[in-house]
Amino acid sequence: MTQQIRNIAIIAHVDHGKTTMVDQLLRQSGTFAEHEKVVDTVMDNNAIEKERGITILAKNCAVTWEGTHINIVDTPGHADFGGEVERALSMVDGVVLLIDAQEGPMPQTRFVTKKALALGLKPILVVNKVDKPGARPDYVVNAAFDLFDKLGATDEQLDFPVVYASGINGWSSLEEGGQGEQWGPDMSALFNTILKHVPAQKGDPKAPLQLQISALDFSTFVGRIGVGRISQGTIKPMMDVVVMEGPDGKTVKGRVNQVLTFQGLERVQATEAGPGEIVLINGISDIGIGVTVTDPSNPAPLPMLKVDEPTLTMNFCVNTSPLAGREGKYVTSRQIWDRLQKELQHNVALRVSETDEEGIFEVMGRGELHLTILLENMRREGFEMAVSKPRVVFREINGEKHEPIELVTADIEDQHQGGVMQALGERKGELVNMEPDGRGRVRLEYRIPARGLIGFTNEFLNLTRGSGLISNIFDKYEPFKGEIGSRKNGVLISMDDGEIFTYALGKLDDRGRMFVRANDPVYEGMIVGIHSRDNDLVVNATRTKQLTNFRVSGKEDAIKITPPIELTLEYGVEFIEDDELVEITPKSVRLRKRYLKEHERKRASRE
Repeated sequence: MTQQIRNIAIIAHVDHGKTTMVDQLLRQSGTFAEHEKVVDTVMDNNAIEKERGITILAKNCAVTWEGTHINIVDTPGHADFGGEVERALSMVDGVVLLIDAQEGPMPQTRFVTKKALALGLKPILVVNKVDKPGARPDYVVNAAFDLFDKLGATDEQLDFPVVYASGINGWSSLEEGGQGEQWGPDMSALFNTILKHVPAQKGDPKAPLQLQISALDFSTFVGRIGVGRISQGTIKPMMDVVVMEGPDGKTVKGRVNQVLTFQGLERVQATEAGPGEIVLINGISDIGIGVTVTDPSNPAPLPMLKVDEPTLTMNFCVNTSPLAGREGKYVTSRQIWDRLQKELQHNVALRVSETDEEGIFEVMGRGELHLTILLENMRREGFEMAVSKPRVVFREINGEKHEPIELVTADIEDQHQGGVMQALGERKGELVNMEPDGRGRVRLEYRIPARGLIGFTNEFLNLTRGSGLISNIFDKYEPFKGEIGSRKNGVLISMDDGEIFTYALGKLDDRGRMFVRANDPVYEGMIVGIHSRDNDLVVNATRTKQLTNFRVSGKEDAIKITPPIELTLEYGVEFIEDDELVEITPKSVRLRKRYLKEHERKRASRE
């Protein structure tokens, strides 16, 4: 039990090369044999993470360097997965902040870094991708210093070590080198900096056991698995323990079945584990996130983990459209409810409640991405349902209505600046900072109500011709900022059930952009396109050509059709208004009005 242990978390903005860096650390520490050249990125092993190239779930792995066991915890870069971040940071003693040598610190990095500094963790700055042609490492180090200072870092935290690296080429260095050269031999500079600057665990192995559970896993063989770090004491298989929800919470007795530790990406069984080790334990069915597993004769519970409150809410409903049940395996309200309950076991930032209406559940989360990733996972598992437009969670503070405010950073080309500033201004955004980079791009920082960002992503991509980058993070609650205008265009609504024909599409082409293709099934009340004007229009989408047995002189005009808009889950959720729903099935995403019949819609609008 004399082995030295270091626990670190890796923080980075989306796409700054964190996952590639972890792969290199695993490779160079001898975790993979030479013949096991891993082609894919190892840490992003969930299908959606691979597709989007983002990290959603905080994961763990471990490497051994010069006799020291280093546990590496991966953290998501998105503020929407803040529930994951807070738990990951509770297991570590130091953080490695990875920043792209060209882009510098980005707002998502700011979110996780703020949490880490507040917990008193000391940062190690890694300037990654220094071999890129546009790299500017000096600017990045200064920008990181300013960021830490703004976030209230202590003098000790501001005195941080800097490592320069190229994750993809597998080298790191403490000194700057020449452009186009390799500055260091391998990853040893980073490993040695971690050993030097991250404190070792101080806990006493003979003290009463204290293990806080920070993450949950599930296995069909052993049931629930708790993952956490031992603060003090020693844990062994078949040991009797008590599980406590904080100092004043309820207490449950249990017995640990197996104790596992991380080795590379594998989990290996251990005969015992001591302070500082990150372990997985199973055998206790009542284990939850934030609880302390401790000694029955001398309990020492830790306070429960705090997680930021959700800021967005959506209704998940049973799919009631005429096409319901054709593609999904799970369609009933009980199946949807059970699945949401299962999600709650490990997704701590989520809240789920029943509503007065049968088959409609209210689901609250940290942001649009947080909720749409859950929906995407559910549809891939075979669920079918409908969801409403996201709404922000208002709070009553001192008798006044408050709403969540987001910090937005938009990185755009100079020529698109006017349009983007006008659009954000219309959505009640306030400009906080504007920084041109001298190369034809400008970075705008805004504070804007979270309501104003719902549905903004698509408009932003159109305004910047797809060349803009935008990211946002929750700032705080502030008094209500007043009404914000909604979508500018109306929609085209089908008046009949049936199949859509090319002939009908040709007739509707000048009315607006369509969401459907020829031969798609449609039903009354389904939204088939965006109207070119600001009102809703009921159209005949199932119209066919009247055929006669008279010959017509002259060739028929070929029907010209504009290609339809590809409907993705995110686009649908952002696009809809309050009286509309997105119907989600394993194979398709459709938009519909909440009330399918026209007379019902008229009655609802009068109420």
